[in-house]
Amino acid sequence: MLLEDGTVFEGASFGAKGQKCGEVVFNTSMTGYQEILTDPSYHEQIITMTYPLIGNYGTNKEDTESKKIFVAGFIVKENCDYPSNWRNGQSLSDYLKANNIVGLEGIDTRALVKHIRIRGAMRGIISSTELNVKALKKKLGQYPGLVGRDIVKNVTSKKPYSWDKGVIDVLEDRQLRPKKKYKVVAFDYGIKQNILRLLRSHGCEVHVVPAKTSAKDVLAKEPDGVFLSNGPGDPAPVTYAIDTIRELLGKVPIFGICLGHQILALALGAKTYKLKFGHRGANHPVKNLKTGKIEITSQNHGFCVDMDSLADKDIELTHLNLNDNTNEGILCRKLKAFSVQYHPEASPGPHDSNYLFDDFIELMGKQ
Repeated sequence: MLLEDGTVFEGASFGAKGQKCGEVVFNTSMTGYQEILTDPSYHEQIITMTYPLIGNYGTNKEDTESKKIFVAGFIVKENCDYPSNWRNGQSLSDYLKANNIVGLEGIDTRALVKHIRIRGAMRGIISSTELNVKALKKKLGQYPGLVGRDIVKNVTSKKPYSWDKGVIDVLEDRQLRPKKKYKVVAFDYGIKQNILRLLRSHGCEVHVVPAKTSAKDVLAKEPDGVFLSNGPGDPAPVTYAIDTIRELLGKVPIFGICLGHQILALALGAKTYKLKFGHRGANHPVKNLKTGKIEITSQNHGFCVDMDSLADKDIELTHLNLNDNTNEGILCRKLKAFSVQYHPEASPGPHDSNYLFDDFIELMGKQ
């Protein structure tokens, strides 16, 4: 793997053969690599796992978060080729190969992560075919990176669809699907399926719409609430989504997660900026400023909302990242809208923040 600053890491290939450019980042989760791989928020990113052994429980058909793998490449210290788990259906290497994803193992991942922490996340190219550094450097020079580009259009659904699957109890092999109380329209900016499962398990009738769906079309469905999903890249160029949410504000309760949080903030007049190396992992501490409680959260984002850019006094900061004091949540009572930067649906991660789905249900009930 070649980084844009000229640093080279050499290791062994696993998964598919090939080469791909992307932004090189790291994730501190110990488990959940299959959910990470299939999270559309990682589109055009080369993921480095900080935990040294990855793949030991294999992969299965149930733990995917979308229709396919979206990462540009996958880097681990040691790949386990002999997984052991009662749910295992395929090794990690075979899973990557089947999805045409290049993997790299055997490098000093701690050195790579320390390098990214010092220099920041940067463009890179991973290759198991072309090994000439000069040739790779030329190709990497043509890759534009993530800033200023709308890559939501590459991951959003092409057509609207309904979702009726609830959270799965794998031990009892059943889904939690209570009676439907509220109709929710969910914008797909790169949505994770566990978000949809949780909405359905909270009694919602869920209708997913493409990112470019108009406010008029959303309101025509007469929803009780609108959900703004996670997604990849820089939120500022996704102007069509920002404009649509600005039209919907005050007309229907809104709940946003991750990129949806950023789009809501931009619609409210905020600005966003790129973090040095982002927040990615399942162990990030966040303080709920309303209750004073600390939540351990699942996160995956490289951009952040600038709270100082929100001049409206009706918008309050509700959650704060305790690692770097960045914005993790906002609330606008007047317009019945709230959002968080992290992932309360976890997958992978702790369930400390599941209450946010209850808050959305309560907000729709009041409306």
